[in-house]
Amino acid sequence: MYQDFSEQEIIRRNSLIELEKLNIPAYPAQEFEVNCTTEEIAAGFDPEKSNFKDISIAGRIMARRIMGSASFFELQDEKGRIQVYVKRDDICRGEDKTMYNTVFKKLLDIGDIVGIKGYAFITQTGELSIHTTELTVLSKSLRVLPIVKEKEGQVFDAFTDPEQRYRMRYIDLIVNPQVKDVFIRRTKIINAMREFFNNRGYLEVDTPVLQSIPGGAAARPFITHHNALDIPLYLRIANELYLKRLIVGGFTGVYEFSRNFRNEGMDRTHNPEFTCLEIYVAYKDYKWMMNFTEQLFEKIATDVNGSTRVKIDGNDVEFKGPYRRLPMSEAIREYAGADISGMDEIQLQNTCNELGINIDSTMGKGKLIDAIFGEKCEHHLIQPTFITDYPVELSPLTKKHRENPSLTERFELFVNGKEICNAYSELNDPIDQLERFKEQIKLKEKGDDEAMFIDMDFVKALEYGMPPTSGMGIGIDRLVMMMTAAASIQDVLLFPQMRPEKKIAVDEKESYEAVGIPAEWVATIQKTGFTTVKSLEGINPGKLFNDLCSINKKQKLGLKNPSPDDVKNWISNIQNS
Repeated sequence: MYQDFSEQEIIRRNSLIELEKLNIPAYPAQEFEVNCTTEEIAAGFDPEKSNFKDISIAGRIMARRIMGSASFFELQDEKGRIQVYVKRDDICRGEDKTMYNTVFKKLLDIGDIVGIKGYAFITQTGELSIHTTELTVLSKSLRVLPIVKEKEGQVFDAFTDPEQRYRMRYIDLIVNPQVKDVFIRRTKIINAMREFFNNRGYLEVDTPVLQSIPGGAAARPFITHHNALDIPLYLRIANELYLKRLIVGGFTGVYEFSRNFRNEGMDRTHNPEFTCLEIYVAYKDYKWMMNFTEQLFEKIATDVNGSTRVKIDGNDVEFKGPYRRLPMSEAIREYAGADISGMDEIQLQNTCNELGINIDSTMGKGKLIDAIFGEKCEHHLIQPTFITDYPVELSPLTKKHRENPSLTERFELFVNGKEICNAYSELNDPIDQLERFKEQIKLKEKGDDEAMFIDMDFVKALEYGMPPTSGMGIGIDRLVMMMTAAASIQDVLLFPQMRPEKKIAVDEKESYEAVGIPAEWVATIQKTGFTTVKSLEGINPGKLFNDLCSINKKQKLGLKNPSPDDVKNWISNIQNS
């Protein structure tokens, strides 16, 4: 029954059976009351006050030093680690010493979750510890944790492979507890934003994730199907159009932390599923929103890091306002050395070619300008900078600039060379909005699969009248990356999207039998890592013989051991086949 498990997994499952025989539940149902954390004990224990005399704490066993009638182990809870002292006669007060001699010493393992009752004290070596008076098994771990070892300040065998860390975040959080800090700070960032908006009287709302038209942004959507209605639906790429419908409906200010989905590439700053904050406030414009944004980011930096100055990629970034305000055309003139004012599409294509920027035939004026800006300007914008006054072709939902109708009243905030938020004076002219949507359809016909759809219901809503409004969107994942100095978006997502794991090639049983290996030994050989007959080629027959006999004995498989000559013949047959 155990042929699919490792040796350690078999030992743990056998321990589970032994616990059941002793009538000790490995997964008890009743509550275990916890009255303190490792952090509270470390911060508050005072030997002179004799406090922490009635501790009840729970966590994982992360290291053990088993001795005679007394032992030590390290307990890890959500807040940290602490040493625990276990004495046989203290947890086994009667004649029966099973709880110590058998359960603690033989049936518990690293990774098991236990409850401890006792009191704090300082050992003779000066280490803060818990003296155990009662030990309770709370959950038996059936798999082996990666063991991170430390010696003289150096870490060995750390669980650092990003592929494994992201796939098995639960292990990452256990063995790399510092990872939790990123997600605690992520929550602090969102809480700071909520507090900022709520204090100003704005309402948090929820809007649909499944949408009949994927609007509010230029992006390729995920498509699904509603069986009951027999219609295609899209996972939202943005929640903008629904929030603006609420402004039409009479709300003065609404915001939403939304989960959005874009069927696009994956890299260190993009995940197909991401979190975005969007807020819309009636009777405001993008100039007001710039001041509002400065105040918001100053609060976020202070609440999360204790200062408006944050170090990002080695750069000291100051979030205290005011921030520089730079029109996009001036940024291109300053950093690319090109004056794009009044250029048509052909001239912009020529400028891109002169600057060595890759373009294609599907790109209209807006995307050509954006390509120049992205290639030549963005990386220079280290300190918070508002890039303002985008071309109208880049901003189909934005009000035209009050002084230059070829531009829009839009800004993006750039920090450390990356765009972190996007805001408009929202377009509320339904006739202009419909024309902008039609221009997007022309781009889609030209081959731009990110161009917007026409949302006629949204146009209808605007025809009922939307007050002058300013809106802003912030990518929460990128914001958290910035505030926590994370190198990759996967580091700030608890469960990032991953490519499927590569399947390991596994030969059929008949392939092993063809070279003389008995059928009953195939599963065991594959479990040791030799999943194909070819993988056995060149293996030392003597070592393989010893390994198989050892596994057969330790795991009590009851198989007939091969002879050394048998194993030599297997390897010889493989080499000659």
